[in-house]
Amino acid sequence: MIVVTGNPDRRAALEAISRGAHDFFTKPVDIEELKAILKRAFYVHTLESEYKALQQRLETRSFGELVGASPVMHDVFSAIRKVSTTDVPVLITGESGTGKELVARAIHSNSVRKDKPFIPINCGAIPENLMESELFGYEKGAFTGAHAQKKGRIELADGGTLFLDEVGELPLQLQVKLLRFLQDFRLNRVGGRQTIEVDVRVIAATNRDIKKLLSEGRFREDLYYRLAVVAVDLPPLRKRRDDVVLIAKAFVKMHTKDGAKPKSISQEAIEALNAYDWPGNVRELENCIRRAVTLSEGPSITATDIGLEPVQPAPASFNLKAAKEDIELRMINRAIAKNEGNISKAADDLGLTRPTLYHLLKKYNISFKEA
Repeated sequence: MIVVTGNPDRRAALEAISRGAHDFFTKPVDIEELKAILKRAFYVHTLESEYKALQQRLETRSFGELVGASPVMHDVFSAIRKVSTTDVPVLITGESGTGKELVARAIHSNSVRKDKPFIPINCGAIPENLMESELFGYEKGAFTGAHAQKKGRIELADGGTLFLDEVGELPLQLQVKLLRFLQDFRLNRVGGRQTIEVDVRVIAATNRDIKKLLSEGRFREDLYYRLAVVAVDLPPLRKRRDDVVLIAKAFVKMHTKDGAKPKSISQEAIEALNAYDWPGNVRELENCIRRAVTLSEGPSITATDIGLEPVQPAPASFNLKAAKEDIELRMINRAIAKNEGNISKAADDLGLTRPTLYHLLKKYNISFKEA
């Protein structure tokens, strides 16, 4: 706002500025002066707009697909910024579904290695007898079926980043070989004699209690200290509730078809999202939102579309039996919706046997289409 007035009183000018005016001058209007003031005001406005947009990006989507504005995520983002400028090994811990690979990719994409390969390997998904050849590669004829030379994941990551997901699942024999590689970054392929040097940064992740594995002798202490030069703990979604709706809206946009307008999330759905504990973390939230975007028919997504029950108001009385039945009813409906009518999976989620769940379905007269 620019104030133009016939009142030459300086106090009026000071009051106008104190109330938020950009500038102040008196009549008669000098057109060239007005042009200069408008040009400067536009420039300042542009700078402020760019700064606000930058702040918003830093608060909500600071690193690729990572979304968060909660204090705990600010700490994670800060750690990513710091370790991205170095080459030290990083160990990312956190429950399944919290986004540990996204953190690893964010570190890689903000490092000097960003234009080189990012090679992930899930240490818990590959059979033990194949894991060594997957990591280190093999020479032709090293074993039955080895018809040609093959580079391992470590070699493929040369110049870039190797991401060892679920590193806590590595058998002890392979832990020894990985430790030997981390000491000098040299390896031998299975069945080979040539020593190969590899320039690679190692980032590892686990959803296991690594300290417990150490105390039980199931994970080597020397390997742990090699991998955990910097440790980043990724909090579960229930400990960053401020981010749930923010992440849900991001997933709505992500899974909306190209050219279509993203649907809004209804207030009852927002309340249900915030009330749920999300044991499957961000992965579970994404699956629920993807299904909701696909199946919802109206302009907004409801709690039912997401597979959650609307939050019920507090009971008018303190009748414990009634409250227990109300909770049972809601939990059963939620488990059936989540598992799309699969009774076995719903019973597992609820910690019940199939017969017990069938008994409760009959007790509460719950009807559904069984998968």
